[in-house]
Parts: sequence; C-alpha cells; structure tokens
Amino acid sequence: MTRIKFSHIILLTALSLLLIGAVYCSYRLQSLSAERVQVKEDYSLSNSVTFGLFSVDQWRDRIAEVLDKKIEGYHITTQQRKDMQKAIEKELHSLVNQTVAEINQPQKSIGGKLKKLAFNAMVDAEEIHAQVRPFAKTIVAKVSSPASERRLKRIATSKIDQLEAQIYDSTRVANYEVTKYVYKKYRVSDPETFNKRITERLDTIKAALIQYTSALLACVLVALILWWLMRKQVNLQTPLFVFSLAFALLLLVTGSLLPVIEVDARIKSLEIVVMGSKVQFLNQVLFYQSKSVLGIVTTLIGQPKPDAVVVGVLIMLFVLILPLLRLIAKGIYVLSTKKIARHPVVRYLTFELEKWDMADVMVVGMVMTFIGLNGIIKSQLSMLNINSGGLKLITANGTSMQPGYFLFVAYVVFSILLSYILKKTSPSDDLK
Repeated sequence: MTRIKFSHIILLTALSLLLIGAVYCSYRLQSLSAERVQVKEDYSLSNSVTFGLFSVDQWRDRIAEVLDKKIEGYHITTQQRKDMQKAIEKELHSLVNQTVAEINQPQKSIGGKLKKLAFNAMVDAEEIHAQVRPFAKTIVAKVSSPASERRLKRIATSKIDQLEAQIYDSTRVANYEVTKYVYKKYRVSDPETFNKRITERLDTIKAALIQYTSALLACVLVALILWWLMRKQVNLQTPLFVFSLAFALLLLVTGSLLPVIEVDARIKSLEIVVMGSKVQFLNQVLFYQSKSVLGIVTTLIGQPKPDAVVVGVLIMLFVLILPLLRLIAKGIYVLSTKKIARHPVVRYLTFELEKWDMADVMVVGMVMTFIGLNGIIKSQLSMLNINSGGLKLITANGTSMQPGYFLFVAYVVFSILLSYILKKTSPSDDLK
C-alpha cells in the first residue's frame, strides 16, 4: 500500500512538473511571438514601399547619385576631342564662308562698295580657312583642359543640386521620424546594418518558437503517455483527468492568443538600369499582418459593418467561449458529487455541448483561409515578376502558419480525446 501511494506521489509530482514546464513554455511563446510581431512591424514600417519604392525622395536620391557618379567620372576622350574639333572646324568654315558671301554681295552705297573693295584687297579667304584648323585645336585644348573639366563638373553638379532642392516628397518628415526611431531602437546607423540585425533576430526568435512549441507539445504528450500507463489505476483517474483538463485549458488559451496566420508580401528586389548604372530597391514590404484567433475576433467586432461584427461574435461564442465552458463543465463533472455531476445542466454542458463547439471547424477554416490567401498572394505577386532588359523585379511571398495554429490544433485533438475518455470512464458515476 505504501509503495502504491509513493508511486502515486511520484506520478502526480511528475505531472505537476510537466504542467509547470508547459506553463513556462506558454509564457515564453507569448513573449517571443509578441517580440516577433513587433520586430516584423518595425521592419515593415522601415522598409515600406511608401518610404521606399513609392517615395519621390528615394528615387531622387538614387538618380542623383547616378548622375553624380557620371559627372565625377566624366572625361573628354581622344575620340571626343577629334569629333569636337571636326564640329568646330565645320562651324568656323561655315562662318567664314557666310561672312565672305555677305561682304561680296552687290553694294549700292559708296561706303559699302569701298568696304567690299578694302576687304578683297586686304583679306584672303583661303588664308582664313587655313587658320581654322589650328584655331579649332586651341579651342579644343582649352575646353578639354583639367581646369575646364572641373568647372563644367561644378556647373553640372550645381544644376543637379538645384533640381534636387525643387523635388520633395510629402512623406519626407514621416520617413525621417520612422528611420530615426527604428535606428535608435535597434542601435544601428544605416539600412544595411538594420536589415542584417533584424534578419538575425528573426532567425533567433523563429528557432526559439519552434523549440518552445515542441517542448509544450512534448509535455502534453508525456502526460498522455503517463495516463495511458496508469489507465488501470481507478483511484488515479480523477487527478489524471484534472491534470489533462489543465493541459487542455493551457493549449486553448495559448493557441487563441498566439498568431495563427502571418501574411507577408514584399518586393524582394527591383533593379532598373539608368544611364548604364543600376538603381536598386531591396525588400520593399507591400503588406504585413499577423493575427491570432482572438485578434481575428477583436478585428471583426471592431469593424463598422454589422455583418463583420456578427461573424466576430459568432466566432468568439462558438470557438472560444463554448470550448472554455466545456472544459469548466468537465472539471465540475469530474470533481463534484454524483448529485451535481448528474444534474441535467452539467451533463448537457459536459456531453451535449460538443456539437455546438466549432473549434474543429475553425481549424479547417484557418487552413482553407491560408490556402486561399496564399494562392491569391502568390498569383498576384507572380504577375509582378519582370526580367527584361534594364528592368528586373523579383517578389517574395512570406505568408505562413504560425505556432498558434498548431497549438490550437493540438487543443482540438486533445479535447476530442478527453471527451472520448470521459465517456468511457465516467469518473463521477464510478468513483463518487
């Protein structure tokens, strides 16, 4: 008898430790999920298309940078000098011919005739044409000198600066404030470091979420195994069932609070060739949203449309409140006296309310929503993909199921199993 009681104490202690471990895993999951959502929102805000691809300021800065590089690296080549000299010689020869032709036109006045006579006597047009080539060389040498190049670059740069000053975006102030906030928060000073730090943090959180989710499910599974091993111990059925109800409640609460679906649509890369140089935008977030079951309910109820409010209330009633009532009723049925346990209301809530519990329907609905939403987003983003000549656009779809969904599924499966066990054992009928 002492050995049996000692083994019972060991079993209950083990179940208590498992429950404490599961509660800790639930707490960590909620903390990590909240942090992940905040980090993703900061990242989405900083890399939003509003402040990037759709910002006039960003295009202005990138194109100005290309122009500055072109101006800074510009030098007159030998071929350009030759072409310039040919053009200047052509214009000078044309100017000489035009001047000679105007002077040699028939003159009616005496002054005009004297001017024409003096010009023909003192000026030889062929000699002037012969001076065109060396004069053109002098002009080209002056224009292409380093000092002239620097002067031309300064003029071009000043004109570009004037144009930049005339181009402004209404989001400039907001972009500056957002950038200042997120950079200070993550202790970075440039976008490359910011994106790298965010990526590293998200990878760390993802790994931790997987670990704690697996640990929580492992605690529940071990508790079920212990129950199965001690299934023949009638005097342990009630405490085992109570522990199972605690695990089920933990799964319901955690699965309802954690995000179940995450939608992340972004332009992974946009490259466009401007004047032989690449203008690039990376990781431009088009849309990001992460919702839990409770978040879906509150969002629907908060809508101004009556039909959305009705749907939100129905989901809250049949997916959250009724499952909670069923767990409470099962606890009352197991722990109370036979008189209370056999009360019609208690028995109805324990055994008959199951057909109104829509948690399993919610599980299927979330899967169908994910499949449909993921397909639509993938289809729409694929239409944006471009790879032609000087334009290359690559999109990315990060829509995924989150730990909350898997824990909610675990609750549904666990709840069905508890109902089956309760119907088979009926502790209050046998033990009270």
